[in-house]
Amino acid sequence: MLLRRVVPASLVAVLALGGCAAFQSGDAATATSTTPEASDDARTTVLASFYPLQYLASEIGGDRVEVESLTPPGVDPHTVELSPRTVTDIEGADLVAYLSGFQPAVDEAVAVTGATAFDAGEHTRLLTTGETGHDHDHEGHADHDHSGESLDPHFWLDPARLAEVAAALAEELTAVDPDGAATYEANAERVVAELTDLDAEIDAGLARCAQDTIVVTHEAYGYLTSEHGIRQEGLSGIDPEAEPSPARLAEVADVVDEHGVDTVFVESLVSPAVSEALASDLGLRTEVLDPLENQQDPDLDYPAVMRANLAALQDALGCEAP
Repeated sequence: MLLRRVVPASLVAVLALGGCAAFQSGDAATATSTTPEASDDARTTVLASFYPLQYLASEIGGDRVEVESLTPPGVDPHTVELSPRTVTDIEGADLVAYLSGFQPAVDEAVAVTGATAFDAGEHTRLLTTGETGHDHDHEGHADHDHSGESLDPHFWLDPARLAEVAAALAEELTAVDPDGAATYEANAERVVAELTDLDAEIDAGLARCAQDTIVVTHEAYGYLTSEHGIRQEGLSGIDPEAEPSPARLAEVADVVDEHGVDTVFVESLVSPAVSEALASDLGLRTEVLDPLENQQDPDLDYPAVMRANLAALQDALGCEAP
């Protein structure tokens, strides 16, 4: 296959239309009131800033906890904004579970309201973009550590790190609601065991693969790939809204040629226009790899989507069955 190093007119046209912008319009990215109406059972109210933390809070809290997400369905959490009513809800919540540095609007609301907050980043080690395989100088929403390197926020794509956060969240819920201690401890033990099993399943599934490189819409998958010697090449960096330059697209075309890549992975929350145009130009197929920043199908929870991601990676990389 002959790959062109000059970006074709079709791709330039797509870029001009705002290629990688998230699907949203008007106020679609603004979270309105999320706290349910007051109820007689007086359950502990938890506001989770985005889906993986919502998943943990729901699984660990069980019937004792009322959990809502600050990121509306179908919205990219990187760009979420909060209405005044939602900020008031944050102030009144028993607990806000969030990731500092990932969603600026949530960071600001937590700081302004003085809400009781659980910062997931304080309970697992976040890796720098260099550690998760980002080879390019992309701008993004990542926070920065004290050494000045960008931190990759997408820790939840490593089930082992998510398990660490689960155990810590159970302790935080116990501090807020001591009467539920036994429930939170038991549920957390179950969730940690499930995540540990999932981590082992991913380890085994990616242990023997013919290829070692994937092309993705944005570089969200470092925690999933770097542990297994897989290289991610993103059209854009951490920020899914950043539009790739023609030079970057030409670089990706070179990577495709050099590493025998046959798949471009797209996402449901980010416009696939540029990825699909690149794939078409280079004669590649497209498949979905879900960064799990929001839940796309209410019938598919975190473990189900991660297993779908594993299957997609195994297919693209030619991995042997464990």
